[in-house]
Amino acid sequence: MAINPVKFIREVRAEAGRVTWPTRRETLVTTGQVMVLCVAAALFFFIIDQIAGLGVRTLFGGG
Repeated sequence: MAINPVKFIREVRAEAGRVTWPTRRETLVTTGQVMVLCVAAALFFFIIDQIAGLGVRTLFGGG
């Protein structure tokens, strides 16, 4: 099977033209949502970790 680089580049450009790119606003909103969810997940796991640590310290009598 022969590979034609010119044909490949032409097909890549044609395919990129068919892509529906998000608007700037959509990108910013989605980025904001990801940041908020990351912070929420970090807080959730921090709280769970603190509760588990408290339980372990209580159970084993640590400081």
